Amino acid sequence: MAKKIRDILYGASIREVVGTTDCAVQSLIFDSRDVVKDVAFIAIRGAAADGHDFIDNAIEKGASVVVAEEKPTTIQDHVNYIIVNDTHEALAVMAHNFYDRPSKDLKLVGITGTNGKTTTTTLLYHLFMDMGRAVGLISTVENKINEETIPTERTTPDPVSINKLLREMVEAGCEYCFMEVSSHAIHQKRVGHLHFYGGGFTNISREHLDYHKTFKEYLNVKKAFFDGLGESTFAVTNVDDKNGNVMLQNTAARKVTYGLKNVADYKAKVLENNFTGLVLSLEGTELYTRLIGDFNAYNILLVYAVAEQLEDNRIEILRVLSSLQPVEGRFEYFKSKTGVIGIVDYAHTPDALENVLKTIHNIRTGNETVFTLIGCGGDRDRTKRPVMAKIACEWSDKAVLTSDNPRTEDPEAIIDEMMTGVGGEHYQKTLNIANRKQAIKTACTMAEPDDIILIAGKGHETYQEVNGEKNDFDDLEILKEILQKLNK
Repeated sequence: MAKKIRDILYGASIREVVGTTDCAVQSLIFDSRDVVKDVAFIAIRGAAADGHDFIDNAIEKGASVVVAEEKPTTIQDHVNYIIVNDTHEALAVMAHNFYDRPSKDLKLVGITGTNGKTTTTTLLYHLFMDMGRAVGLISTVENKINEETIPTERTTPDPVSINKLLREMVEAGCEYCFMEVSSHAIHQKRVGHLHFYGGGFTNISREHLDYHKTFKEYLNVKKAFFDGLGESTFAVTNVDDKNGNVMLQNTAARKVTYGLKNVADYKAKVLENNFTGLVLSLEGTELYTRLIGDFNAYNILLVYAVAEQLEDNRIEILRVLSSLQPVEGRFEYFKSKTGVIGIVDYAHTPDALENVLKTIHNIRTGNETVFTLIGCGGDRDRTKRPVMAKIACEWSDKAVLTSDNPRTEDPEAIIDEMMTGVGGEHYQKTLNIANRKQAIKTACTMAEPDDIILIAGKGHETYQEVNGEKNDFDDLEILKEILQKLNK
C-alpha cells in the first residue's frame, strides 16, 4: 500500500524539506531494525534510545525518506529528508493519514484514569457485542475486532499499530471501538490526531511517577486528553474523585457525570456486596452483577453512562449489563474444596490495592484470616513501594512481600524498600519471600478453611519478567494448583 509522502504529511508541522515530498513509501517505520527498502523512517526520541542516532543505519537498509527533528550533517542525494518540530506528533499525523484516517469512520471512545481502564473498556466491548453491535477493543489484556483476538504488548500501542488496527476494524464493519488511553500514550502523542467520539475518566492517584516525575504533571497529562475533545463529543467523569471535575475544566465536549456519593447525571447506590456479586440501585432500577466491590460499582456506572451516550436503549443496556462476566485478572476468585477463597487481582497501585482489600474487609465475616501477597515492579516508581506494603499490612491479617516483575532490579532490594513502610506493630505478621511461587505456596500452606488469600499486582499477566526474560507465571493457575495439591 504505497502512499505519497505529501499526502501522508498533510497536517504535520514541517520546518524544512530536503529533496521532495512527491515520492511514495510502502510503510512507516520508527525502529531502525525493522527498516526495509522504500519506507519512511521516523526518528523518535525515546527513554532508552534516540532514533536520530540510527538514521544512517536506516538509510543503509533502504529507507528512502527520513523524518527527523534535526537535519543530519551528512545528506544522501537519493534520500528525502523532512525536518519537523516534533517527530512524535509527526508520526501520529502520518499514521492517521497513511491508513486513511480510520478513527473518523468509527465511534471511538477512550477511557483514561489510574485504575479501572481495562475493566471498563472490556465491559463496554462485551456489552455492545452482546447487544449485537460490531465492536473493536484496544486494551492492556487484548485487542479485539469483533470475535477475533489480536495480541497486545502495552496499554496503548504506537500510532502506526493503532491506526492499522482501527482501519482493520472499519474494514470488518465495526461501528464502535473502546480504547484504553494511558498517560504515556497521551504524553507521547500516540493517540494524537485520532478522532474520539467520546471519553471517560475512572479515577486518578499516584502512579507512573518514575515517568511523569510529579503528580501534577501526571494529572495534567490525563486532563490533556479531555482538553482535546471537540464540541460534538462527550466527556464522562467520576465526580466522587476529587480531581474528577478537573478533567472537564477546559473541554469543549458535552459534560456528563457519574458517582455513588455526590450529585451526578448517573448515580447508583450499593444495596448488596458479597462474593456472589453486587446489587445496585441504578436510576430506580435494581441491577444485579457478578462484579464485586465498590470500585466495580464505579466501573459499572461509567460503562452505563458511556453506553447511554452512544445508544438510546436503556432497558437493553441494563439487561445485558447484568449478564456480563468479571474481567480476567480483576478480582478473579475461586473457592477450594475446603473453602479457602483465592483472589487474583491486577492491583498494582496503592489506591487499587486498598480498594480491593476494603472490599474483602466489607465482605468477610471476621472469623477468617486474610493473607495478602504483594510485590512491586522493578525499574518503576519506587515511591509507592513502602506505601503498598503499609496498605497490605493495615488491611490484612498476614502480609507476604514478594517479587512482582523485578525486571533488572534485585528482588530483595525491592522488598527492602517495601519494608520501610511496615510499622513496628506489623512486623510479626509480615513475611518476606522473594520467590513468588514459594510465597504463594507458603500462604496456601498457612491458610485454614474459609481463609482468604489475595494475590495482587499481576492479575491477567501470564509471565514474570526477570533480567529481560519473560518466564511463564500465572498467579491464578499456580494458586489453584497448589491448593489442589494441598487439598485445601
